[in-house]
Amino acid sequence: MGDLEAAGEIVTGGLLGRAMEPRAGEGHGDGDVMCLNCGTALIGPHCHHCGQAGHIHRSLAAIGHEIVHGVFHFEGKFWRTLPLLAWRPGDLTRRYIAGERARFVSPMAIFLFSIFAMFAVFSFAGISAPTDMRGVNAYPLAAIKAEREQVAKQRERAIERRDDAKSDAEDRAEAVKDIAEADTRLKGFDLATKELQADPVEVKATHTGWYTLDHGIEKWQQNPSLMIYKLQSSVYKFSWLLIPLSLPFLWLLFFWKRQYKLYDHAIFIIYSISFMSLLFIAITVAATLGVPSNWLGAAGLLIPFVHVTRQLQQAYRLRWWSALLRAMVLTWFISIVLSLFLLILVAMGMMG
Repeated sequence: MGDLEAAGEIVTGGLLGRAMEPRAGEGHGDGDVMCLNCGTALIGPHCHHCGQAGHIHRSLAAIGHEIVHGVFHFEGKFWRTLPLLAWRPGDLTRRYIAGERARFVSPMAIFLFSIFAMFAVFSFAGISAPTDMRGVNAYPLAAIKAEREQVAKQRERAIERRDDAKSDAEDRAEAVKDIAEADTRLKGFDLATKELQADPVEVKATHTGWYTLDHGIEKWQQNPSLMIYKLQSSVYKFSWLLIPLSLPFLWLLFFWKRQYKLYDHAIFIIYSISFMSLLFIAITVAATLGVPSNWLGAAGLLIPFVHVTRQLQQAYRLRWWSALLRAMVLTWFISIVLSLFLLILVAMGMMG
């Protein structure tokens, strides 16, 4: 089920990316003389009035083609965009902002695809939220269970001593006594377990006076595994929040340069996050294939910093020392953004 879910995430990401991607250069021939959508006379493979392709499909195979086309093809733009995103990210950013857009995958399309694909690969690799975290009521129950197991083992050893033909009468009498004591303790453990399950431990949470917050804290205390699972599920659904959260921090690095607009910074951020998602996919796959963890750790620390430095230098036409300095500051800003993002998700889980 996990593999099917992961495959579904990849398909969903591809189709969402496809929905965000303009259909440029997808002609399949002249098709009909008139556009079937708006009735305009066709002068090419697409209607110049509404943009619909002149040739349309009406078969079940066409649906499968659309899925495969949306996930893997991206009109061929993906394979033109990916090398630039990896090695010349600043040039890609600058060229897209300047208006060279039909050639490349749009930032939001590749962003959606990479985010969904990253979590799908995590699912394939078995990276998920822990499920064995105990709430406040689980700790006394776990302690009782562990102690009961020890007493049960002692009782078994006492039975072996009692039934041992070589044991003398005194040893057998002592074993019978140990069995009786063990039976008494086991009954006590069973009674305590039933009482605790019937009357759970009351959580004494900090009372802030805000009911929603107090209730959220109680939920975390009672079932932390469920809350962490919800948090993990929310990460990719609300990953777009990283864009507005990062925008003011990147703006601070260039606020005195009026030629750069907020739109330019947003495109920079989207392409950067997309690359980081694809990098995490590559690292996860490499780890699954057995690449040493120290190599992957070094790559996970070094490659993002080098990539951000190159993107800053190329996109904003900076000197290397200026790009390096800004990359250091931006790395610190990124830690702040990730902390804010995590706090927002936690708060949403507590109040939802």
